[in-house]
Amino acid sequence: MKIFCTQENLNQGLNIVSHLASKSTTLPILDNVLVKTEGGTIELSSTNLEMGISCQIRGKIEKPGKITVPAKLFADYVSLLPNEKISIEESDKKIYIKCTDQETTIQGMSAEDYPLLPSLEKKNKIQLNVEELKEAIRETIFAAAYDETRPEISGVLMKIREKEIRLVATDSYRLAEKVIKIEKKQDLETETILPTKTLQELIRILSISTVENLEVYLAENQALFCLDEIEIISRAIEGSYPDYQQIIPKEYKTRIIANKEDLIKTIKTTSLFARSGVNDINIKIRPNQKEMVVSAVNAQLGENVSRLEAVTEGEENEIVFNYRYLLDGLQNITSEKVVLEIINNTNPGVIRPEEKVDYLYIIMPIKQ
Repeated sequence: MKIFCTQENLNQGLNIVSHLASKSTTLPILDNVLVKTEGGTIELSSTNLEMGISCQIRGKIEKPGKITVPAKLFADYVSLLPNEKISIEESDKKIYIKCTDQETTIQGMSAEDYPLLPSLEKKNKIQLNVEELKEAIRETIFAAAYDETRPEISGVLMKIREKEIRLVATDSYRLAEKVIKIEKKQDLETETILPTKTLQELIRILSISTVENLEVYLAENQALFCLDEIEIISRAIEGSYPDYQQIIPKEYKTRIIANKEDLIKTIKTTSLFARSGVNDINIKIRPNQKEMVVSAVNAQLGENVSRLEAVTEGEENEIVFNYRYLLDGLQNITSEKVVLEIINNTNPGVIRPEEKVDYLYIIMPIKQ
C-alpha cells in the first residue's frame, strides 16, 4: 500500500475513528485503526466489537493495500505534523510516513486479523437534522440506568412510528422521553435499544462534523448512522424495553409554571441541607399564595426553607423528590419556563417545557 494525503484530511479522519480504539487485553488488535484502500478511496475504521466507525478521506492511491496501526500513537503523531502532503507506505507490517522534515516508522499488525465491521442494509432511510438529534440524545441519555444487571434499561430506546422518532431512557426512578418529527412517513414500525456508549460516541462525532443532516437506518438488532463520508454502526441491546407508557400520568391535581433558572437556583440552595445519600427535598405547592415552598431538614447541618413565586393551579399539594434527579431533568430542558405537574405524594411528578409538547421528564417521589 502507498498513499498520499494532506495532514489535515488524515488528522480529521483519525479524530473521528481513533477515539473508539481502546486498550484490550484479550484482543490487542482492537487498539489499532484499520487503514485500507477500497474502490479508489482511503478508508479509516475502528471497532470495539459493539460498534464500528468508518471514515473515508480524500487522497491519492499509488498502490492499494491495507494494514492496522496503533490508533493513539498514529493519531497523536499525525496531529503534530505540519499541514502539508504526507506519504504513507506499508511494507512488512510496518508503515513508513514521510513529509518535508519527518520520516517515521510505526509497527503495525496484519489487517487480515482485524474484526469485520458489522453491516446493515440501507433501506427505510430516515433523514434527521444533526442539531435536533444531538439535543434529543442529550435530553434523554442521562436518565438511562448504569446497572448492567438490567441491560434493557442501560441503553436508550429509539422507536420509529409513522412520522416520528421517540428516544426514551429510564433507570426505573426517573424517565425522559423526547419526540423528533420526521418529514417522510415510515412504512416500517421498529424499535431498537442502543447502548449509551454508542450514543455518547455519536454525539462526539456529530459535534466535530460540519454536516447538517444525517441518515439513520434501524433494524431490530442494529442501527446505522451516516454523515457523508462517515458511518457509525452499532449492535443493539437485546431484550424488551419496559412498557413505560403506563407509568406516564394522564392527569394532574396541581400544576405550576416557574422560571427554570430561578427554580434550579432554589433547588440547589435547599439541596445543601438534604440528607446525604437520600438527597430528599420537600416541595409544597400553595395555589392560594401563588408560590411553591422548597425545604430540607438535616439533623447534622440544619434546615432551609425557600419560597418561589410561580403560576399555580389546582389544589394544595406536597411531594418529596431526590433533588439530583430533579436538577438533571431541569438542566436538560432548553425552554425559559418549565411546568411541574403532580397528583399526590405517591405518584410520579411530570416536568415539561412550557411551550413544547415534544419532551417530558418523570420522577418517582421519595416515599416518607
